[in-house]
Amino acid sequence: MALEHAILVSLLEKPGSGYELARRFERSIGYFWTATHQQIYRVLKRMEDDGWVDARVVPQQGRPDKKEYSVADLGRAALSSWLHDPIEPESVRHDLAVKIRGAAFDDPAALIREVERHRQAHHDRLARYLAGEARDFAAPGASAAGPQGPPDAERELQHVVLRGGIAYERMMIDWLDDVLATLAGFGPDR
Repeated sequence: MALEHAILVSLLEKPGSGYELARRFERSIGYFWTATHQQIYRVLKRMEDDGWVDARVVPQQGRPDKKEYSVADLGRAALSSWLHDPIEPESVRHDLAVKIRGAAFDDPAALIREVERHRQAHHDRLARYLAGEARDFAAPGASAAGPQGPPDAERELQHVVLRGGIAYERMMIDWLDDVLATLAGFGPDR
């Protein structure tokens, strides 16, 4: 996936300035696709030049005017084309897994602190995902159907991606707990 596609999705969900887009990346879509503020601004400029996004100047009181971006027809067509193209399943590159295997040739117990650090990072990310789910999807697992009709596709698909992130973080914590239990067996008593 290119950053352009992540930006298009975010702007289709809600038009906004480069700053607002960067904040959204930090808060939601960035859980699965990260980008720096500089990358976002650089790509937005290119997308505007290519006709994928439109920008309008929004006057602000006491602050410089801001540019608010929205998806143009060319951008929507580019996203649609990308959505219909097949992609290959991602291959896992996991540095920590290689370190764990390599620990067999050194002191396995010396890796405990590093694994604990990774476990804490996954625990913290899981807590952010769960807080986001509680904030944005008040009743986990509940349908986003409105009183008049079918489920809201945008909301349901955002939630299913978030649930995938929650499941992944829980799986990683379980696996890291298993790794820690295994490494503990190689402590100084053995």
